[in-house]
Amino acid sequence: MAHGFLQSLDPRLQVFSAGTQPADRVNALAVQVMKEAGVDISHHVPAHVNQYLGEAWDFVITVCGGANESCPVFIGTVKSRLHFGFADPSCEQGTPQHVMEEFHRVRDAIQTRFFEFYRDQVQPLLQDG
Repeated sequence: MAHGFLQSLDPRLQVFSAGTQPADRVNALAVQVMKEAGVDISHHVPAHVNQYLGEAWDFVITVCGGANESCPVFIGTVKSRLHFGFADPSCEQGTPQHVMEEFHRVRDAIQTRFFEFYRDQVQPLLQDG
């Protein structure tokens, strides 16, 4: 969801996402709640973080609770490493309504935090360069 929101803010950005334990496909509920927010992530394919470790990055951002602790060391140049912790809604249990509410809650929190990140840290870099 973070990838989708950040990419939607500025088509000039190159956004990549990966995990330490990627799923086989993007969660269908994530696709649904993002579509409701006007962002299509149905074409995203989960990737393993190891394929990006040696590259240069302006930002490496971990987003899931334990991801900050389990994220491997990047051997390429990383200008800024950040952690924006969000609960993983796919781990939520309960009624279908409760799980969907959690996907909406996390989606909205991600949207807000990544808009702030873009506005405060990324957009000024784009204007300067």
